[in-house]
Amino acid sequence: MARTVYKRILLKLSGEALMGGKNFGIDHKIVQYISHELKGLSKTGVQVAIVIGGGNIFRGLEASAEGMERTSADYMGMLATALNALALQNALERNGMPTRVLSAIEMRELAEPYIRRRAVRHLEKGRIVIFACGTGNPYFTTDTAAALRAMEIGAEIIMKATKVDGVYTSDPMKDASAKKFSEISYLDVLKKGLKVMDSTAISLCMDNRLPIIVFSLMKSGNIKKILEGKKIGTLVK
Repeated sequence: MARTVYKRILLKLSGEALMGGKNFGIDHKIVQYISHELKGLSKTGVQVAIVIGGGNIFRGLEASAEGMERTSADYMGMLATALNALALQNALERNGMPTRVLSAIEMRELAEPYIRRRAVRHLEKGRIVIFACGTGNPYFTTDTAAALRAMEIGAEIIMKATKVDGVYTSDPMKDASAKKFSEISYLDVLKKGLKVMDSTAISLCMDNRLPIIVFSLMKSGNIKKILEGKKIGTLVK
């Protein structure tokens, strides 16, 4: 691998990314694929942190819309992210990559409690750090958790892995005329209502000048290409 342009990154994975071809739950082939994509990064000196969603198991916002009390629904969604984090940890360690799961909700038998200095120390030691349970607070998405954790650990960029290869004017899965942005500003994302990340996360990144790259997870090698400075996906800055 060529010389990298980033030394510390935060990778944001949606829970839906782990479903693969399934309608629900975890597709272990996809988890292994993600593990393979990350294999070898530690040898380059790149420090990798991951925030993972839980939408493949439970969506707090949807449950709330159907009548469930929002706070309880959001906590259930946080627990779903812990399941995904443990599945990803297992796959990464089976491929020889040391990891630590840090949870915003204390569950000592399964994960370490989130402490910023501890997370940074794990990264410095070459471990992949997986953040579970979002921010630990209801009403905040894992997108917001990704922005918050990225800033807390001093990540240089958020890499948002999606099913499409960037940010489009509209959903390219539904609109064949949708046009892709190679680069777009935070304000334009907010003004146009583009579903890159939720508005709280975008605002946090804008206020702290933290760039976001939106790219396709399913195209093998994209993560390494971005780290090498190649133009992949859409840059939000």
